[in-house]
Amino acid sequence: MRTTKLITGSILLGLLLVFTSASKGDKETEKLRDANSVLQDFGNLKERIPHDLISQYQGIVIVPNLINAGIGIGGKRGKGIAIVKLDDGSWSNPVFVTITGGSIGPQIGIQSVDLVLVFRHKGVLTEVKKGDFTIGGDISATAGPVGRSSSANTDYKLEAEVYSYSRSRGLFAGISINGSSVAIDNIANNNFYGNDISAQDIFTTSKSTNKAVNDIKATLAGL
Repeated sequence: MRTTKLITGSILLGLLLVFTSASKGDKETEKLRDANSVLQDFGNLKERIPHDLISQYQGIVIVPNLINAGIGIGGKRGKGIAIVKLDDGSWSNPVFVTITGGSIGPQIGIQSVDLVLVFRHKGVLTEVKKGDFTIGGDISATAGPVGRSSSANTDYKLEAEVYSYSRSRGLFAGISINGSSVAIDNIANNNFYGNDISAQDIFTTSKSTNKAVNDIKATLAGL
């Protein structure tokens, strides 16, 4: 009887370990797929992110389903990924990030927003360690030009430090990302890549056998 219980307990423990191992990183993989879908959707729109912008700028943050809600005083919260361009022109492996913020003003409702931020210099992202940076404080963001090339909007000379693009669903009276903080999501990075890997190490690596990672790189290359 005791032997049977020990065998049963061992089987259950084994199944638990298998399940835990299989599920670890699933949320992060799904986030990569969502981010890839956002990029593909933006690429298919008539008012798309210009190719010139993607080719000249060095970093990108994609946050699917950023939640923006409030009544007078609002709050924002979302999880996404950051990718930078390496010296050879290829894209790095994605680093998982969070974006949070608050705002005060004439706003009411709840809104789900797909947010894309395009960075002129990758150092803004690669130099973030255990801290964060604030959009509108440490670095300013401007609504991005649209069209297949930057010449689609002659008012833009591609000089802003960060261009922002958003697609919203639901009802909301206005949105601003000024005052929002972007931080490295160390828990998500550890879940996906394994423990003891830093965001800086991820940013300097471009090789990956993960399909979700390679899919999003292919979408970026095709924008």
